[in-house]
Amino acid sequence: MTDRLVILTLTRIEATHLLDLVTQFAELVGEDPQHDDPAVERLTPPAYTDDPDAAREFQQVTRGELLGRRAHDAAIVQQDLQRIDHAELDEALSPVDVSIEGEEKLEAWLRTLAAVRLVLASRLGIDAGAEHDDADPRFGLYEWLGYRLEGLIEAAES
Repeated sequence: MTDRLVILTLTRIEATHLLDLVTQFAELVGEDPQHDDPAVERLTPPAYTDDPDAAREFQQVTRGELLGRRAHDAAIVQQDLQRIDHAELDEALSPVDVSIEGEEKLEAWLRTLAAVRLVLASRLGIDAGAEHDDADPRFGLYEWLGYRLEGLIEAAES
């Protein structure tokens, strides 16, 4: 179904910050990503956990393509967010609607927000199933991305 339309309502400041995050993410996975960056490593996990040689070979063959797809998805999200007038800083809390048109764009949004959240988790030291202090302000952005991702997942399932 290509004619699907999802409207994501954000405040202007949220949209501005999300654009900045996605731009940073695109740079991280862009042209020449750091091979020793734990966040990039987390985005390209080993395919063979019990065979390091096979895992390394698989990663050498697939890593560039996988990160290229992530950069492509991020570019789609950036384009949608760039349609918003970010200059109205005096109206930072005013709502703005981001139109996400079509299944492919929605999937790009889902993959990008999940990947950005994964990078943040890596930077914050959050492992799968790990607990963190909700009162710690460093985790606010991580939780906000999860909230927005959950809303998009619900929209995708409906």
